[in-house]
Amino acid sequence: MSAKPSVGFVNEASRQILAGGSAGLVEICLMHPLDVVKTRLFGFYKGILPPILAETPKRAVKFFTFEQYKKLLGYVSLSPALTFAVAGLGSGLTEAIVVNPFEVVKVGLQANRNRFTEEVLHRGHQPSTMSYARHIIKKEGLGLGGLNKGFTATLGRHGVFNMVYFGFYFNVKNIIPVNKDPTLEFLRKFGIGLLSGTIASVINIPFDVAKSRIQGPQPVPGEIKYKTCFKTMATVYQEEGILALYKGLLPKIMRLGPGGAVMLLVYEYTYSWLQENW
Repeated sequence: MSAKPSVGFVNEASRQILAGGSAGLVEICLMHPLDVVKTRLFGFYKGILPPILAETPKRAVKFFTFEQYKKLLGYVSLSPALTFAVAGLGSGLTEAIVVNPFEVVKVGLQANRNRFTEEVLHRGHQPSTMSYARHIIKKEGLGLGGLNKGFTATLGRHGVFNMVYFGFYFNVKNIIPVNKDPTLEFLRKFGIGLLSGTIASVINIPFDVAKSRIQGPQPVPGEIKYKTCFKTMATVYQEEGILALYKGLLPKIMRLGPGGAVMLLVYEYTYSWLQENW
């Protein structure tokens, strides 16, 4: 008797992970050209493998943990509206714990691109992701000053985004009546998903700016100006004005608005198909 719930959970979790991973895969394949078009008019899918390898498991974690938190919150008698938002917050915080070390390495590699280009020219090689991660650990450690630099800002970025993203989507979707026409129903969901990704991007971007400042190169070498999340936001606001906290908002909306809609739809349709066929 005890084996049945376990098997049921494994099947359910497998469907959620596969559907979430599929959502991330499709989103990257559709939206990656937007990143490439900034610098070139051809080769839209050049360099797509690293984002696929990074984003697919990350999205699997996002959707799987959202479903599990939603299930757990069902036992504490929260309203359905609040359940979606809190489950989204939980999934975002969990996602942040997983991705923050990778973000530190990615930002570091991007910030030192010119130096690495010189190394390629002079030595014929460029540091790999793993070698750069080892360099950070050796020099700065695993803590908030090293491989987990900017951790609180990453928690804020992912937690706030997913709280709004999932909370808005599922609550609004439940309010607006289902359309019997499949095409119109698809457009209904896509429109709500587009708004979800857009609104979440607008609300969470100050955390994104703070994360980039903390994890990126400091203005004065050897001096740590940007250290904690909210202090960094306050410094940016005082020195550069409110608009500096929304720097990069347009390209972010262009990516995460439609990208967020794509992920939600792919997840829902894939999960439904897996329920029926697997």
